[in-house]
Amino acid sequence: MPRAFVIVLDACGVGALPDAPAYGDDPGSNTLKHLAELAGGLELPVLQSLGLGCIEPLAGVAPVVSPVLHGRLAPLGPGKESVTGHWELMGVVPHAPLPVYPGGFPEEVVRELERVAGARFCCNRPYSGTEVLRDFGEHHLKSGELILYTSADSVLQIAAHHDVLDEGGLYGVCAAAREVMRGEHAVGRVIARPFVGAPGSFVRTTGRHDYSLAPPSRSYLEELGAAGVTVHGVGKIRDLFAGVGVGVSHPGATNAEAIASTTELIGSLESGLVFANLVDTDQVFGHRHDVPGFVEALRAIDEAVGAWIRLLGDDDLLILTADHGVDPTAGHTDHTREYAPLLARFAGHGGRRHDGLLADVGASVLRWLAGRDAPALPGRAFV
Repeated sequence: MPRAFVIVLDACGVGALPDAPAYGDDPGSNTLKHLAELAGGLELPVLQSLGLGCIEPLAGVAPVVSPVLHGRLAPLGPGKESVTGHWELMGVVPHAPLPVYPGGFPEEVVRELERVAGARFCCNRPYSGTEVLRDFGEHHLKSGELILYTSADSVLQIAAHHDVLDEGGLYGVCAAAREVMRGEHAVGRVIARPFVGAPGSFVRTTGRHDYSLAPPSRSYLEELGAAGVTVHGVGKIRDLFAGVGVGVSHPGATNAEAIASTTELIGSLESGLVFANLVDTDQVFGHRHDVPGFVEALRAIDEAVGAWIRLLGDDDLLILTADHGVDPTAGHTDHTREYAPLLARFAGHGGRRHDGLLADVGASVLRWLAGRDAPALPGRAFV
């Protein structure tokens, strides 16, 4: 039986989209290119052999004579965040930008959030996830006020120390907040951010949980389900789609956990789609502009891809891509609006170049696994 594996290297963009300046990004934004330059070159032998250096020049990653299918993919709709990026990979195009709150959430929204949460909030402004703990964590411990913050993306984040509110309690607050954030305030995600430690040494746990909007239209995941194909989500995939179209969810709060889950699935599944997110390049290293950490994460991914390839057969489709960028040279620490790389290994790829839409990934998976297309959805299959 054919199988497909779609691996999202979170935030590994490969060049600014034409409208990047409208999102506050430099027209020269390019996450992987600038990362390679700052690192003095990348050493990624497996990704190089697949053709990463054929997509566009990358210091240390040479082009190869016989790459797999390779290219760059662009979204159809607005946004530069994980929710819309993953939606578009599976054929869901948002037709209007999701709301953002550069000045914090309106007073009437905060009042309603406090009512449903049964707690008061502090902060209420855009903030780095680590800096907000440094600046508000001690106040939170003393006052019991939950830390409410956002970013340049369409997110509402609530942080709570285990000694103030345990993870279960925080999840309940965030689920209630998700119901408040509807209509004009329908943010892409409400995110629970539990943390531990003492003032000066607060640390976020791996208990993060995302409460996403349901996709606004039918996706290729649902088309696969209708065709009898099981969809396995690894990491935050189930959360990003609010569970819609994801049959089975597997652990992946860190790259190590997601890689282990994916490796186990490649070794055990007889059929189906595995849709995995590798989050550390975004959540842990990207937003912090931690170049050494980002490079080390890519090396670990490169090693994992090599192991996966040794387990794959001729009936298997492997797609490596991304959802947006997080350029380490940007004047901010938010996402950057960029093309996603595409590397697709399958029988008959012919080493072609394919530049297209993010939705081409979903279209290709449906054709590979179900032998048919979905003309009502965007995307052009490259298999």
